[in-house]
Amino acid sequence: MTNTIKTPENRLEELGIILEPARQPLGNYIGCVRTGNLIFTSGQISDQYLGTLGQDLTIEDGYQAARQAAINVIRILKSELGELTRVKRIVKVLGMVHSALDFTDHPKVINGASDLFVEVFGEKGVHARTAVGLAQLPRNAAVELEIIVEVED
Repeated sequence: MTNTIKTPENRLEELGIILEPARQPLGNYIGCVRTGNLIFTSGQISDQYLGTLGQDLTIEDGYQAARQAAINVIRILKSELGELTRVKRIVKVLGMVHSALDFTDHPKVINGASDLFVEVFGEKGVHARTAVGLAQLPRNAAVELEIIVEVED
């Protein structure tokens, strides 16, 4: 019996996630910037889940929106690095939730992204995090996500 180490790409495949090419930015910016061994991603939104948490959408909808935004972030990383095994650590996640004034379950929503990062990257996916609510996001998206990643050379 041989022990094979599962790569992030293997884990994505097991989860049934196919990474499309990284999409083009919506404005005058790029998908990520690398400085030294850190990558800072631009905000990535959810495409399928539009509307306001606590008004139009449930916590579960928000969880799925955050998961979708995380997939879009991973697409950026794959495009930049070629191989996701080069990710040394997901350092920081900033999750922005398009939410009603009385909505307070932002952390439950952003767990959709955090859970996926751990599923895909294992211990390297455990990160610091901020989850905040905002009155509006681009394209009426439910969630926008940006991350800081440490990478191997």
